[in-house]
Amino acid sequence: MATAETEVHLWKFHKELSAGIVSLVLLGVLAAARQPMYGYQIARQLELTGEGVLSGKQSALYPVLRNLDAAGLLASEVEPSVAGPPRRYYRITPLGRRVLEQWTYAWATTRDFVDTVLEGA
Repeated sequence: MATAETEVHLWKFHKELSAGIVSLVLLGVLAAARQPMYGYQIARQLELTGEGVLSGKQSALYPVLRNLDAAGLLASEVEPSVAGPPRRYYRITPLGRRVLEQWTYAWATTRDFVDTVLEGA
């Protein structure tokens, strides 16, 4: 149970932890997608599957999407929308799929290590 005294530490931990995880899950969502997705669709997908882990962080996804795009892990294109401003659609690139595979392995080994350590705590 979080108290005012522990709340600040929990917030800092979440902030540091989510930095890399957001990139990993964005690549994962787009790797599983059958077609390109725009930011709000991605955020909704994460909301539906994430049990609130990234809730309230939708705006934080956009800079990460842009960074992944600039790094060549995603490709994007802007398409007009009948219901508002144009939308930028993202899809994972072949390089993005290879990086996702490596990141997934790194995540799994890190998670397993942390779980093993915490089992003894």
